[in-house]
Amino acid sequence: MMLPTHALAGMALALPVAAVAPEATGIALVAGLVGGVFPDLDLYVGHRRTLHFPVYYTLLAAIAVPLAFVSPTTLTIVVAAWALAAAAHCLADVFGGGLELRPWEATADRAVYDHFNGRWIAPKRWVRYDGAPEDLAASLVLAAALWGPVDGPLRTVVAAALVVAVVYAALRRVLPTVAERLVGVLPAHLVGYLPARYLEAGEHATSVSHDSQ
Repeated sequence: MMLPTHALAGMALALPVAAVAPEATGIALVAGLVGGVFPDLDLYVGHRRTLHFPVYYTLLAAIAVPLAFVSPTTLTIVVAAWALAAAAHCLADVFGGGLELRPWEATADRAVYDHFNGRWIAPKRWVRYDGAPEDLAASLVLAAALWGPVDGPLRTVVAAALVVAVVYAALRRVLPTVAERLVGVLPAHLVGYLPARYLEAGEHATSVSHDSQ
């Protein structure tokens, strides 16, 4: 799933946790937001492996969430909201597409790495790819659910996430082609800012072009 969906889902999952201590709603929503996006910080270094821990985040959430309800402190609520959002992110990626450049082609068998069992989990493709119409629909539903409970800066975050989701979904199918072309024309120091799968695809496209000449 795309990052805006993960961010909004993390915030939505924090709401029940925050219900045990309404005064901590703001910090719980921020923790859920951070937990929802945290696993994707590995985008440039072993994406869906380096910071994706589907089993460990789930175990942490299984401990932290009940603890937050039994002993609702700022710390327990923050940890519970963060862990629940991070676990949901990794599990959602399993039900999405694979790691290939064009996941709608369904050619990859890797979704998320399971460190506990030492293997890659295959994609379920219930959401065909990040930015798919069903992914955008999830962002829309989550944003609508959050709009009432949140206000102030957090409502701005929800609105911004929704805008990014709409733009990303509209452009998703053309991004691989654009990235492949950028690899061939951008200076080397800028190419390094592209995720590895785009670099590999660009190198492959260049190789094919040279072979055909």
